[in-house]
Amino acid sequence: MEIKTVGVIGAGVMGVGVAQNLAQTNHQVILIDVTEEILEQAKQQVKNNLRFQGFFKQKQPAENPDEVLSRIKFTTNYQFLKAAEFVIENTTEKWEIKQKVYAQIDESCPPNCVFAANTSAISITKIGSVTKRPEKVIGIHFMNPVPMKEMVEMIRGYHTSEETIETAKKMLSQMNKDCIIVNDSPGFVSNRVLMLTINEAIYLVQENVASASEIDRLFKTCFGHKMGPLETADLIGLDTILYSIEVLFESFNDSKYRPCNLLKKMVDAKLYGRKSGQGFYTYS
Repeated sequence: MEIKTVGVIGAGVMGVGVAQNLAQTNHQVILIDVTEEILEQAKQQVKNNLRFQGFFKQKQPAENPDEVLSRIKFTTNYQFLKAAEFVIENTTEKWEIKQKVYAQIDESCPPNCVFAANTSAISITKIGSVTKRPEKVIGIHFMNPVPMKEMVEMIRGYHTSEETIETAKKMLSQMNKDCIIVNDSPGFVSNRVLMLTINEAIYLVQENVASASEIDRLFKTCFGHKMGPLETADLIGLDTILYSIEVLFESFNDSKYRPCNLLKKMVDAKLYGRKSGQGFYTYS
């Protein structure tokens, strides 16, 4: 059966991308965040993203931004999730925040609703344990920018049922995406490798071994990567990078995941990358 109504929790970079992708694939979306101000910014961001995408789809009919936006309900009220068949959670990578959110959506959503955590590092099994439906909790690690990335990392928690995996696959298919399924472990596969690489690249900047642009240029010209590790860090958000590395450090108790001091200092200074206009590079 087709999934028609999807709840999206969190209107940050990833949440906006997920909501936009869902609306563009004809889903009814309930986008929830804590303030009207954040939701208004999210609405503007969706408009800007649609305009930006239009430049790359010159041979395809342009989408009407108003029509896409009409499929998204921007709200702070969790009660609207009573209509949701599937929920994708995109809140900050902090356990205390996610724990409160899952208690709310567990209370508000119908019993058959599946919860997908769009997390970079936090255990899906741990998230499932704070709900009354651990078998209906799964991880879907979307890539940024969400509407333009066709592949996701899907994470099977300890209690995740085969039925939930099939439902999540169907959801992704409706969003024109495919998945690679991995088992639950902090950072999963992609971020366990990526976060370590980015953290080490930041150490190289801190130790004056090379500049950010030199490091990125090495990865692009020598290895054929489309983006260097520090450009990728700016795209993801340095605050998200720090939270993810802290989760890995706490989970494995291994010094190789020790966050670089320069990363901590930049986050303290609110130099988050693209979303704040300044990170390792400057964005206008």
